[in-house]
Amino acid sequence: MVLPIYVFGHPILRKKATSIDMNYPELQTLLSDMFETMYQDQGVGLAAPQIGKSIRIDVEIFKGVFINPVMVEEFGDDFVFSEGCLSLPDIHEEVTRKSEIRISFTDENGVEKTEHFKGLVARIIQHEYDHLEGRVFTDKLTSLKKMILKRKLTDIANGKSNANYKTKNK
Repeated sequence: MVLPIYVFGHPILRKKATSIDMNYPELQTLLSDMFETMYQDQGVGLAAPQIGKSIRIDVEIFKGVFINPVMVEEFGDDFVFSEGCLSLPDIHEEVTRKSEIRISFTDENGVEKTEHFKGLVARIIQHEYDHLEGRVFTDKLTSLKKMILKRKLTDIANGKSNANYKTKNK
């Protein structure tokens, strides 16, 4: 089932998500719905807060499932890339992140892992991890950039965006 995307201005996006265990009700259905929503809405990743659940789960386009992830290390070169977000429709900005990460998590089968990722995959994971920590990518922008985007962000928070998918702002 395709779920609505909670957009900038909704308080759930600013709340640090809580850990779950593998007995979370309907976990496999939730994961399936998250993948379906991400693909339908043309995202590359989706964190549970973006669908209104303040729990530590995110899914990635490369079929990754991260339950209760913990960022162990961010390292490597600074990597600048234009990012967008389903929760911030029509906003794309250059964001600097580290090029490599090491992250611990539980996969969809309950297997605990610590893995190393680099490049675009590392970037996607960092972006979704930020959602679990109550952050959005615009938090990483300069004060000037944030000021320039203020009107667009206010419009999104007030339900005025051009998203071609169902959104929820309050």
